[in-house]
Order: sequence, then structure tokens, then C-alpha cells
Amino acid sequence: MGTGEEQHRRQMHDAELGAAVERAQQGDEDAFAVAYRMVQPGLLGYVRGLVGDDAEDVASDAWLEIARDLGRFRGDGAGFRGWTAMIARHRALDHLRKLKRRPRATLIEQDVLQLPGGHDTAASALERLSTQAALEIIGTLPREQAEAVLLRVVVGLDGPAVARVLGKRAGAVRTSAYRGLKRLAEQVSWGSGTGAVTKRARRTLSDEA
Repeated sequence: MGTGEEQHRRQMHDAELGAAVERAQQGDEDAFAVAYRMVQPGLLGYVRGLVGDDAEDVASDAWLEIARDLGRFRGDGAGFRGWTAMIARHRALDHLRKLKRRPRATLIEQDVLQLPGGHDTAASALERLSTQAALEIIGTLPREQAEAVLLRVVVGLDGPAVARVLGKRAGAVRTSAYRGLKRLAEQVSWGSGTGAVTKRARRTLSDEA
């Protein structure tokens, strides 16, 4: 699928998400459920990369905050994904502080490998890897690189949105994402992989180059 078609799909996905969020802000509970289903797979994968087996509980806490503060959100579908990722990151870091341990990059379990089609905006080297191999490779990346890759490839955020979530300069985030993706690419062949996450990672590396 060409870049133009991928961009169109991403735009359609974000338009649908934005419309659902707008209806949810007006009290439509079914619309909130739609927004949840569209965002949760990537969000859970990102949180799992930070807190491991505690991801379900942390993500649930994040969604409670998202639901509580939904009326304050201003933005479109892409903005909503960034906003929810920021909330989830804060909840994950709070959780880790309580446990007095550092975030770890242990993501991409099967739920992440089956992200909705709308996330087909990023691409990569994870395509040919099994879930366990992907976990092992991402676990070797420095944390800032791993987190940038997660937000770009799994959550599907663009560079500026990742920078806002991480509270860093866009240039620094771009460098971290590029280096992380390049290190992943060096460990696998780019030729024949077909996994969704790998495709997203490969395209993301091309975008970051």
C-alpha cells in the first residue's frame, strides 16, 4: 500500500475517532466506547512497554482520568491519541515511582501486533520477528529510544505529538526514534516481512530519515 493511501487511511481513522470523541463529550456513552476501542490497543501496548504485567491496571486508571477530564479536551482524533498517551504515561510513571523501579521497554505482545488498520502510519524491522524476539530486541534499546519507538509505531503519533508526550524537544525525539528504529533494522532483514508492526516501523524509519 502506497504512502498516499496510508495517509488517507490514517486521516479517515482520525476523523472517525475525532467524531466519536466529539459525540462522547456531548454525553453519548456509545461514542465513548467507540473511541475506547479505537485507542485502547495501542495505548495498552505503550503502557505495557513501561510497566509490564501491570499494564491493564495502569491503563484502567488512565481511562478513568480520561473519562473524568474528557470535557476539557480540545482537538481532533490525532490530538486525542496524543492526549490519552500523555495521561497514560503519567499514570505509568506514578505507578513506577510507587514501586521504585524504572520504566522498561518490554512491549509488543499479541494485542499490539493486531492494531487497528488506522495505525498503519508507521513502519519497520519488527515485521519478521516473533513476539518474543521483538520484546528482546526492544528491551536492548536505551529507554528514551524505546519509548519514542513505542509512541511512533504502536500508538501511531507523529513526531511533534511524541515530543509533547515526552516533554522533550521535537529534534531530540526525532533523533531518538531514528536511532532506535535504525538499531532494530540492523538486526533483521528488510526484505520479506509482512507483520503490521514491522511495516509501520519501516515506514517510520523512512519518515525519520
